[in-house]
Amino acid sequence: MDVHGTVAEGFEPVRDAFVRNFEALGDRGAAVAVYRDGRKVVDLWGGTKDVDGTAPWERGTAQVVRSATKGVAAAVLLLLHQRGELDLDAPVGHYWPEFKARGKERVLVRHVLNHRAGLPVLDRPLTPQEALDPLKGPEAVAAQAPVWEPGTDHGYHALTYGWLLDELVRRVTGQGAGEWLASQVTGPLGLDLWLGLPESEAGRAGRVGRVEGAEPTGGLRARPKRSVTEAYEDPASLTRRAFAAISPFPDQNAPAYRAAALPATNATATADGLARFYATLIGDTADATRLFTPETVELARAEESAGPDRVLVVGTRFGLGYMLHGSASPFLTPGSFGHPGRGGALGFADPETGIAFGYVTNGFRKTVTADPRAQGLVRAVRGVLDL
Repeated sequence: MDVHGTVAEGFEPVRDAFVRNFEALGDRGAAVAVYRDGRKVVDLWGGTKDVDGTAPWERGTAQVVRSATKGVAAAVLLLLHQRGELDLDAPVGHYWPEFKARGKERVLVRHVLNHRAGLPVLDRPLTPQEALDPLKGPEAVAAQAPVWEPGTDHGYHALTYGWLLDELVRRVTGQGAGEWLASQVTGPLGLDLWLGLPESEAGRAGRVGRVEGAEPTGGLRARPKRSVTEAYEDPASLTRRAFAAISPFPDQNAPAYRAAALPATNATATADGLARFYATLIGDTADATRLFTPETVELARAEESAGPDRVLVVGTRFGLGYMLHGSASPFLTPGSFGHPGRGGALGFADPETGIAFGYVTNGFRKTVTADPRAQGLVRAVRGVLDL
């Protein structure tokens, strides 16, 4: 397997794990980047740009990262709070009056970020065309009744998270989350990370698709529990309905999908862009001052929701906008915060070790939160640090 890039002395096990992903776990094209204390220590890529192609993955190749988008988008609300422009404990309806319909008066801004809003599903799913319209999704969640009392329980808002967050940003700033992110964060920092891929960068994005690979042995469950499988198969379950809030799901390789800004699902990023984003959240880098104050880092990673997830059916842990280290989505240490993307991608930060991590791939597996390829890389980093 031809792997390109560099690793700092001592981080060679990460390269070994990256090669194994291609040899044993079905990767077709992928990249991984790791920063430590703001300095890049891993920068690797290999395989093909397109999951079904032969052109090589190059430095700067980018991919759709699915729900790893959520951690990027969450930073917008937390930065607005940090700047004094948004109150996390205010009702959503304070900023978005139309949202208060049908028993949602007590949904707080923090409930959007910690998955306690009670709005993971839509009674009428959006069509692909409607989903790409920045007005239709917010209108749908504003008209939706909660499926549990807001604030009393948690369940992963797989798609609705994006519309809730995007409209809050628009009401506060006059811009959608993607526009605000580009003007305030990713553009000034020069990050290869977009929520709404510009036409000028479209040629860098590879085609994504499903891949199969040998199941790992040890450490990870090879097959989901029966209850999880049944939840995904039952059309009436919250699980199935949450992931079907857009039906059928848009073609993720379509230029119109990549150009839209869906803060739950469709950021496009390089591994370096994702890792450097997280590095900048927790510390200074060579070309940027940290974005989050220590207080905002604690907001991101302080446990807000934990236990059985009404949508994912397994135990999950969330801070404000970020998944936290746990059995459903292991990161580096208990203090890590970040977000996986269904089928492969992963980005996170670990303030105690100074590690920021980004993995992107064009090959999506069946995994939801803990892909074996990303987990193998994380275990390699953990071993390097002797954690």
